[in-house]
Amino acid sequence: MADEKEFPKAILHVDGDAFFVACEVACNPSLKGRPVVSGGERGIATAMSYEAKALGVGRGMPVFQIRKLFPQVIVVPSQYRLYEIFSQRMFKIISRFSSTVEWYSIDECFADITGLDAEMGISYDEIAKTVQETLYKELGITFSVGLSVSKVLAKVASKWKKPNGLTIIPQSQIQNYLRSVPLGKIWGIGPKTNQYLYRFGIETAQNFVDKGEEWVRENCAKPMVEIWYELSGKSLFPVYSGKRAEHKSFASTETFMPTTNDPAFLFSELSRHVEDVARSARRHSLMATRVSFFLKTKDFRYRRMECVLSAPTSVPSVILEAVRKSFGSIFDPVYIYRATGVTLHGMVPSSHASQDLFGGHIKSDSLKKVYDVVDSLLSRYGSRAIYVCSSLGAFHHRKKKNRGFNVPILGKVR
Repeated sequence: MADEKEFPKAILHVDGDAFFVACEVACNPSLKGRPVVSGGERGIATAMSYEAKALGVGRGMPVFQIRKLFPQVIVVPSQYRLYEIFSQRMFKIISRFSSTVEWYSIDECFADITGLDAEMGISYDEIAKTVQETLYKELGITFSVGLSVSKVLAKVASKWKKPNGLTIIPQSQIQNYLRSVPLGKIWGIGPKTNQYLYRFGIETAQNFVDKGEEWVRENCAKPMVEIWYELSGKSLFPVYSGKRAEHKSFASTETFMPTTNDPAFLFSELSRHVEDVARSARRHSLMATRVSFFLKTKDFRYRRMECVLSAPTSVPSVILEAVRKSFGSIFDPVYIYRATGVTLHGMVPSSHASQDLFGGHIKSDSLKKVYDVVDSLLSRYGSRAIYVCSSLGAFHHRKKKNRGFNVPILGKVR
């Protein structure tokens, strides 16, 4: 179908547009077209709709400042479990087109579609467009899609036009695009490397490519040589199937009503969050080395604690032991609380976990086998079919108040 000289490799990069807020809008269509900001539970903007960005709202801006300067902005609490569900659906949809899909972050992934044009009987451009249209039809969220001959160039393409952009960079058009891309905008090039190369008069990605392989090898470290190849149209970075390439943390947080200072209920809320983040970690074959948690007061003050785990784990009961020991140090009955949250940090692959001095990993590993069965049952009967006893209060409260979110079924995700 397509000229092999134009696409010796065909790599897609799919990137969600204002993903967290887009998930909120998909579940609540009344928010469509309005300035929306997520992060209300943290007191700072974590994601913004394009309408909010147009007003001047930026990531990290305090919520009180947003409400003062932009009273028309709607601030919502983040629902990380909801975003994870949409992310999983995105991955499953793209996996229908290619068996080689790399889940890079919660709202973006790579797919190797080399040879799929002949198999499907349509061009790579049409495949990319079909993927983009299918995602919108079945999720109600727009994605910007880039298609090129390497992962780095596919990333350049997906960022070229947002939101809902579709950019194709074949081999013959690489220079036309790279001439106007600042080197610091290239995936994998940090500020220090950018400053270093600027001394040599390198300002754009094409300036860097023009230096040639010999110059790059003599003046740059190996990672930059690899990026030079990728920018030159030679694919060096393979698309890794299955798991997300990197995960620094997993978080779960939610506001509840009515507010309370009941320690049993607050711990039950934390327990529910621990179950959610631990399951996410297991899904990606990762274990945490640290856990942090917070209680948020009615007047938006945070009481936080971070604990180092005795051994890497993704088992809720092991994590909850650490949370329980430290709970009393941040809970004060004088305050009334409105939200809780838990984050797992220091993620390591499950295969890298090592035996600790006192056998903690043996205990964790044996419990993990139990949770392998639990995860199988949850996948079959629903995410709330089984839970630890300490989460009972939180689940009962949400069932009574009917505060669960509704994920729309906009199409069939197989």
